[in-house]
Amino acid sequence: MRFRHPDGSTVHLAYCTNVHPAETLDGVLAQLRDHCEPVRRRLGRDRLGIGLWLAKDAARALVTDPAALRGLRCELERRGLEVVTLNGFPYEGFGAEEVKYRVYKPDWADPERLEHTAALARVLAGLLPDDVTEGSISTLPLAWRTAYDDERAETARTALRTLATRLDALEELTGRSVRVALEPEPGCVVETTHDAIAPLTAVGHDRIGICVDTCHLATSFEDPDTALDDLVRAGVPVVKSQLSAALHAEQPHLPEVREALAAFAEPRFLHQTRTSTPAGLRGTDDLDEALAGDALPDAGPWRAHFHVPLHAAPAAPLTSTLPVLKSALTRLVGGQHPLTRHLEVETYTWQALPPELRPRGRAQLADGIAAELTLARDLLTDLGLKELP
Repeated sequence: MRFRHPDGSTVHLAYCTNVHPAETLDGVLAQLRDHCEPVRRRLGRDRLGIGLWLAKDAARALVTDPAALRGLRCELERRGLEVVTLNGFPYEGFGAEEVKYRVYKPDWADPERLEHTAALARVLAGLLPDDVTEGSISTLPLAWRTAYDDERAETARTALRTLATRLDALEELTGRSVRVALEPEPGCVVETTHDAIAPLTAVGHDRIGICVDTCHLATSFEDPDTALDDLVRAGVPVVKSQLSAALHAEQPHLPEVREALAAFAEPRFLHQTRTSTPAGLRGTDDLDEALAGDALPDAGPWRAHFHVPLHAAPAAPLTSTLPVLKSALTRLVGGQHPLTRHLEVETYTWQALPPELRPRGRAQLADGIAAELTLARDLLTDLGLKELP
């Protein structure tokens, strides 16, 4: 979906396909048929943006076979879909029964992360619509915080500088500009937007910037205006933003609140949980750890890294951080000029929701994704952007 900003630029809105597990190119093609096109039809649009997640095997198939890449591009066009952004965070196995810490491997100190991301950039350059010259790729924020020392930090910085050089060469070759965005996430080396400033300044290249995920922003209790103002002052480009909402518990000391939270503690994904205290941010790596005894102070609200549907906040006594998303979006695209032109709805946890909230079958999932995109579209038009055909 495309929108015209009052300054005349085009803002793109997509939804991320990491909600549909697929490890192979055949699986990706099936996603387009079974999920993405039905969402587009529900929205009544001739064109729908999707943020593709391409696992290792799918990416390699596309980058090594020009015919396969042309075939994917043709299939996108045939189904009324377009791609301007990729989710390059998960490497493989995102549809596994247990993902947890695996999603952070390989990290940016591992040569394979560089090679995979460079391959994604070449693929994206071949998938961009004819009238679009700029693409974006989100990636993990350097590494999970453990086992990350000064040597690995320097290796990661060198890898990002190498990537920037390759992206320069890619634009010279193709005329397409691809930028890569570190996505701050709780528990990682770069947990907050503020944490991103120093390493991105050290890399020192405008092709490497930040992806602001509004669930992660909220989980870390960051104020959107402060966070984005700090990025602007530091000259860190906001390459893309993922529109997502975290799980919020206002009174975690109450037994009924803990019981409600326990329904979201599931074995597949990591649900880092945070609370803001006078001494600073406190947290656990997972929701079940927070619920175990006194692992986390409960005098103030808790927020958990659980991407809940944008249009359907959990029932009381829980809610979501949708207000944080709205505040961030206002700052991102509501000003005189947009801070970013790539927006991606990313609710990958539909099948990890408590059983009674999960969609039953493809049709209900498509209904839910379409409802999220409708909410995002309405927020954008309320900010003065005009939806384009």
